[in-house]
Amino acid sequence: MAPMLRPLALDDVTAVHSWACLPESCRYQARGPNTFEQTQEFVRAAVAAPPDRLVFAVVVDGDVVGTAALKLRGSSTGEIAYAVHPRLWGQGIATAAARELLRMGFAEHGRHRIFATCDPRNLASAAVLRKIGMRYEGRMRGTAYIRDGWRDSDLYAILADD
Repeated sequence: MAPMLRPLALDDVTAVHSWACLPESCRYQARGPNTFEQTQEFVRAAVAAPPDRLVFAVVVDGDVVGTAALKLRGSSTGEIAYAVHPRLWGQGIATAAARELLRMGFAEHGRHRIFATCDPRNLASAAVLRKIGMRYEGRMRGTAYIRDGWRDSDLYAILADD
């Protein structure tokens, strides 16, 4: 059940919406739960994204079960993000997808540093970041406004030679 990444496609909107509409999927995010139209707009924007924003479908056994993104910042830094359908949480899918994003960032795009952020309350996401070798660098205060108010973000990063 190893996930594969492929570019997100317009045809993926129904699959993406199957988790983007769920409150538990966006609990720690500034967006969502999405209407179908909001998910369509997200997928359209991801498909049309500039070359420095790579958005992938996470595919397991032929089904799109998540999204993963690598944003290339300047000439040496990258940022990763991921989302997986809640029915598959705890199965290593986010970890495998995030690990592949790191591989791409370092091997294919020559990044020196790759970082990710997560809500400090999102213990599962923090665990994924640690599993892929990222180090906790600190907490940024008041970075995003979500349904329950301003949220902090924990910053994790890894260097090419770590």
